[in-house]
Amino acid sequence: MIKGQNIVGCKHISLSGESFKAIDPSTGKHLDGDFEVADEQTVEQALQAAQKAYSSYKNISNTNKAAFLRTIAEEITALGDTLISRAVAESGLPTARLLGEMGRTTGQLRMFADLVEEGSWVEAVIDTAMPERTPLPKPDIRRMYKAIGPVVVFGASNFPLAFSVAGGDTASALASGCPVIVKAHPAHPGTSALVGEAISKAAVKAGMPEGVFSLLHDSGYAVGKALVKHPLTKAVAFTGSYKGGMALVDMARDRKEPIPVFAEMGSINPVILLPETLKKQPETLASKYAASITLGAGQFCTNPGLILAVKSDALNVFIDSLKKAIEVVPSATMLTPGIWQNYQNLSQGVAGEAGIDLIARSGNVNQELCNQSVATVATVKASEFISNHKLKEEIFGPWSLLVVADDAQELEAVVDTLEGQLTTTVMAEREELAAYTTLLDKLADISGRVILNGVPTGVEVCAAMQHGGPFPAASDSRFTSVGTGAIYRFVRPVAWQDWEDSLLPAELQDSNPLNIWRQVNNEWTKA
Repeated sequence: MIKGQNIVGCKHISLSGESFKAIDPSTGKHLDGDFEVADEQTVEQALQAAQKAYSSYKNISNTNKAAFLRTIAEEITALGDTLISRAVAESGLPTARLLGEMGRTTGQLRMFADLVEEGSWVEAVIDTAMPERTPLPKPDIRRMYKAIGPVVVFGASNFPLAFSVAGGDTASALASGCPVIVKAHPAHPGTSALVGEAISKAAVKAGMPEGVFSLLHDSGYAVGKALVKHPLTKAVAFTGSYKGGMALVDMARDRKEPIPVFAEMGSINPVILLPETLKKQPETLASKYAASITLGAGQFCTNPGLILAVKSDALNVFIDSLKKAIEVVPSATMLTPGIWQNYQNLSQGVAGEAGIDLIARSGNVNQELCNQSVATVATVKASEFISNHKLKEEIFGPWSLLVVADDAQELEAVVDTLEGQLTTTVMAEREELAAYTTLLDKLADISGRVILNGVPTGVEVCAAMQHGGPFPAASDSRFTSVGTGAIYRFVRPVAWQDWEDSLLPAELQDSNPLNIWRQVNNEWTKA
C-alpha cells in the first residue's frame, strides 16, 4: 500500500489539511491514494532535521556513505513490479522504458557509491611548507572539496525515476555529504512515495542520521517556494522548463544569502546534416531522426527539435522519407494534461508563423486514450528562421523544424543566431568535416555536448558526460547533472593552512590513510 504522508527525517508524518490524487494521463481518471500537502511547518521541520543531520553526515566515512547508496539501490530494486506499475499509471510511459529507467536509477546510485568509496573525487591538493624560502617563507596549505549543506531537489516530470526522488540529483548530493529534501513532482506522487520510503528504509539500515532525507508533497508551488527561500537551504537542483527553472533562480537570488540553483532547462538540440552524408544516406537519416524525434512522445530535454541543412536533391529525398516515417508514427500518452495542452498550443502556434510549411503530421492517433501526442515536422527557409525568435524556442513534444539554407554561409548564419544548447549534432562524412571547421568550432561554443553521427536522445551515465550547457539550456554551464561530475554542484573548496597533521581531514594527512590520488607539490601521487 502506498503511503500518502510526507516523509520528514526518514519518518512518515500525518497532516490534517489539504490532499490531492494522482491522475492517469492516458484515461484522465484519478488513481488510488490521497497525498497530503505539506505546509510551512513541515518545511521547517524537514530543513531543521537536514541541518542537524548535516553536522554528522558530512563527515561520515566513505565506506558507510557508499553502503548507504548501495542500500538505496537494493531497496528500489526490491520494489519491482509495484514501482513500475505505479510509474506506468502516473506517467503514461511504457513498461520497458520505465524498467530501463529503474536500472539507470540504481546504476547511478552504485556509480556514486564507487566514486565516494574510492575517494579521490575530493581533489585533494597539498603544497607543503618552505620555511627557508626568501624573501618570505611559504606556509603549508592543503585544499579539498567539502559538502555545502542541505540540498533541495525538484522531481522531474519526464523521468519519474532517474531524475526524480532517487535520481541523479539526489544521488550526487548524498554522495557529496549533503542531506536532501525532495519536492515530489505532483504528476507522480505515488511513484515518489514508494521511492521515498525505499530511501528512508535504506537510511535506517545503513545507520544514517534521520534528517539525511525528506520527501514533501504539494499539488502547487507553495512548498517549493518555501524550500528555496528557507535560510538553511544551501543549493537547489531542478530539471524542467525554462520558466520553472528561472523562477527558482530568481527566488534564490532574492534571498538574504543567495544560493546556487542548478537548473537544467532544455533546448532545441540542433542537428546539422552536411551535404555528403545526405547524398549517401538520405533515407537512413530520415528513419533515424523520425525515431529520435518521437522517442518517448518527444518528451526528452535532448529531443532534436531543429534540423539544419543546405537545399539539394538529396535533401528532398530526406524530406520525402521523413514525411512517410512521421505520418505512420503511433501516438503516445504525454506525461500530463498540462504538458499535452502546452504542446498543442506551441506546435500549432509555430505552424501558423510566416514561412512555415508542414512536412508531415502523424495520422496514427489512438482515439481511445487521452493526451495523445501527434508527431509533427515542418520546414522553413533559413532567412525566415533567422529573423523570427519564436522559431528558436523549445516545443516539448514530438516536434521538429527543418531549416533549409541556400548555402554553407547561410547555414553558418543560422547557427550564429542560436542560444545555448544541451547538445548539437553533426551528421557528416569524415572527409567533409575539414571544410566546416569554423562551423564546428561555433557548435562547441554554444553546446554542452557535441555529437558526431548519432542522435541526441540518449544520455550515457558516465564520468565524461556533460549534461548541461550555456544559458538558457542550463543556469550554470560549468556543471553537469549526469555522470560523476554532478557531485561538484554540492561542494565547495576549503583550504587548511599550517595545521598539525593529526588535526587535518584524512584526505589531507601526510600518510594518505585513504590511499587516494592527490596533487602534492604539483605532482599527482598516492604517496
